[in-house]
Amino acid sequence: MPGIKNIVLVHGGFVDGSGWEGVYGILQKAGCNVSIVQNPTTSLADDVAVTKRMVDAQDGPVILVGHSYGGVVVTEAGNNPRVTGLVYIAAFAPDKGESVSSLISNPPPGAPVPPIMPPQDGYLFLDRTKFAASFAADVDAEKAAFMAASQVPWGVAALAGAVTEPAWKVKPSWYLVAGDDKMIPPSAQRMMAARAGSIVVEAPGSHAIYVSNPAIVGELIQRAARESK
Repeated sequence: MPGIKNIVLVHGGFVDGSGWEGVYGILQKAGCNVSIVQNPTTSLADDVAVTKRMVDAQDGPVILVGHSYGGVVVTEAGNNPRVTGLVYIAAFAPDKGESVSSLISNPPPGAPVPPIMPPQDGYLFLDRTKFAASFAADVDAEKAAFMAASQVPWGVAALAGAVTEPAWKVKPSWYLVAGDDKMIPPSAQRMMAARAGSIVVEAPGSHAIYVSNPAIVGELIQRAARESK
């Protein structure tokens, strides 16, 4: 596969990097050098620092990929000079001064309400009984149940972390809209993608489209790797 070889994958809230396994396999077979960030999701600053360390560890240009809250992380960390392109997978793509908290403060009328439980010691979880329906409706039932049971606590501070300089303003981006997403409304995804000037692909799928349909995710990342300069 011609183009950028180094791919860095960044997970979102409530999950860890293991959800990228299917995408990882596809990209590895295509000849990419794939690295997966394990962010603590405690604060945006901490997560950006961890992601930048992974980017700096690469031997050349990097395509930086973020899912969900990972989109906030890559929007900030993508200012690293090694990063040549950004890929958003059903992700937040904030503008300067925006955070997850600000972006979800005014949901579209009729949008599903994610089943987020009240904070516990400054961390958030999704209701395990509603996790599959809201986050992973098209994922195998056993795997979705495991994802619900193995949730990573998402720090309230991370949701409040605001972007200082959005990398998408100076670097090319690609965006996969998950058409059946019940965590980030597809209309909000389209708005953020349009604002960022992203090349947009849309497909049916839940918020966990990177788990349920790794082929389309891998295809878009490879496209970004070919087209990025």
